[in-house]
Amino acid sequence: MDGTDDRNDADTGGAGTGDSDTGGAETSPPAPGADAGTDPGSDTEADSAAADGSGTPASADGTTPAAPATPATPAAPAAPATTTPRGRRPVVAALMLGMALAAIDGTIVSTAVPQIVGDLGGFTVFSWLFSGYLLAVTVTLPLYGKLSDTFGRKPVLIAGIILFLVGSLLCAAAWNMAALIAFRIVQGLGGGALQGTIQTIAADLYPLKERPRIQARLSTVWATSSVAGPVAGGLLAGYADWRWIFLINLPVGAVALWLVVRHLQEPSRPRPATRPRVDWAGALAVFATGALLLTALVQGGVAWPWFSAPSLGLFGASALMAALTVVVERRAAEPIIPGWVWRRRTIASVNLALGAMGLLMVAPTVFLPTYAQSVLGLGPIAAGFVLSVMTLSWPVSAAFSDRVYNRIGFRRTAMLGMGAALLILLAFPLLPYPGEAWHPALLMLLLGAALGLFQLPLIVGVQSTVGWAERGTTTASVLFCRQVGQSIGAALFGAIANGVLAARLLDAPVDGLPGDLDAVARTLEDPGAVSSAAAEYLRRAVDAAVDHVYVGAAGAAALALLALITLAPRRFPVIAEPSDSPTAPDPAATPTASEAAPARQDR
Repeated sequence: MDGTDDRNDADTGGAGTGDSDTGGAETSPPAPGADAGTDPGSDTEADSAAADGSGTPASADGTTPAAPATPATPAAPAAPATTTPRGRRPVVAALMLGMALAAIDGTIVSTAVPQIVGDLGGFTVFSWLFSGYLLAVTVTLPLYGKLSDTFGRKPVLIAGIILFLVGSLLCAAAWNMAALIAFRIVQGLGGGALQGTIQTIAADLYPLKERPRIQARLSTVWATSSVAGPVAGGLLAGYADWRWIFLINLPVGAVALWLVVRHLQEPSRPRPATRPRVDWAGALAVFATGALLLTALVQGGVAWPWFSAPSLGLFGASALMAALTVVVERRAAEPIIPGWVWRRRTIASVNLALGAMGLLMVAPTVFLPTYAQSVLGLGPIAAGFVLSVMTLSWPVSAAFSDRVYNRIGFRRTAMLGMGAALLILLAFPLLPYPGEAWHPALLMLLLGAALGLFQLPLIVGVQSTVGWAERGTTTASVLFCRQVGQSIGAALFGAIANGVLAARLLDAPVDGLPGDLDAVARTLEDPGAVSSAAAEYLRRAVDAAVDHVYVGAAGAAALALLALITLAPRRFPVIAEPSDSPTAPDPAATPTASEAAPARQDR
């Protein structure tokens, strides 16, 4: 299934010379007789390129023949978006500010809910403050990815920042809960542009050997902002006013917008022969499908039972819309989600693997704080620290991952990281009861290191297998699958946890105990709510429920490994970048055959 021969590093140039020499940007001709080392009966590099759907197979001497007369999608040469390394600094600052805005607004509202509900009312629907934002971000990712490939990254990012700031201003002016939810959706529409386009621009700015550094910075910003969000929200709501949660976005976003407008310079591209067309019908179909599916996943088991009419109706409608979306996209000239996203083995395997990672991430981010407070007896701040240690090791591991994948390849590095994550997740149920706080903290520190070794090589690797004209769509598809995985994980693991609790509470020592995880956690916060024996029984029930969730997360890790083993090629067909020089190509120059169909280096 791997489709490429597993050559040693001397043949691919992935190691031995060090990333300071080549960095994966240029390929060295293989040693004479390299083809003799191919396993008999295995696929050749030509088969790998064809199966991956990503380009023209390389010839034996390492060069690439001229592109066919009618290529499916001409790949633009990989080129940095600014002319000098110094000129990239303000753009990177803008990307980090934009990433911080998108990350912090996903969590900053959580601790301010009491103040918001006390001012605006609407307790029964306040969960849509989170769900509405998540829905808008997720379902718009494919659209923004396609738009950035068609019209350029800069206009999409500018529009996203403006839309996000308009949504923030409207949220601050909301007069009731319905208005605030609607304006949070507007915010999410801008947040979708921020998430996808920032990751794509980061790949455009830097050649392959430098991408781990910028991606590690963005990962650090994302992790830090996500953890700091609840703290910032609580402080602003408690000592100022909850409306400042949204008003603080305005100066930060304004600085990011000014930096993008002033400093981001995209390389000139040939004007297309025909005017680009936007697949608005496909965009609407994708939006409707995602909205129906995510609404069913987010609200199922919360607003209504899983097997009730609303849940079944939403799942059925999302299935019908998915079928309609496939029909619409097949007929579209420029589909929002092109078929090649799933036909190419590299992209499809990364999408599935990162979707599984999004699913498993629900275990630590959603259930670990409850475990720390209910079972270990920690306060909210200490419980947050147990989770936040994961954000310390994740970016460090990601920053050093290039030293691993330059030697053993993207696929093997990701498999190494996810294999370690699988063992760590399985170790969680083996922790002693009740245990010490450093026990889960140590596991989270190790889990962050493992996932940093898994995620970044896949993102960098898949971005490096496509040219400029496909990078936005590819990046958006990866992020979209990760977001959908998180939504599925929240619904699935929530059902598992509540099912385990319900089974354990059937034999509870007292009657009238709550039956779901959130209610049990609130009961344990009040020492006088139940007897000491009942409280101990509830703690053990929560411990069992979270243990089952972590076993389920280990199953998601196994699915990610399975996707990489069975679908991903042994070596990613990386496009050989023409130069490590940050100078953009001459827009007046005529593209050569090798630029139209870039040479590929398996890595």
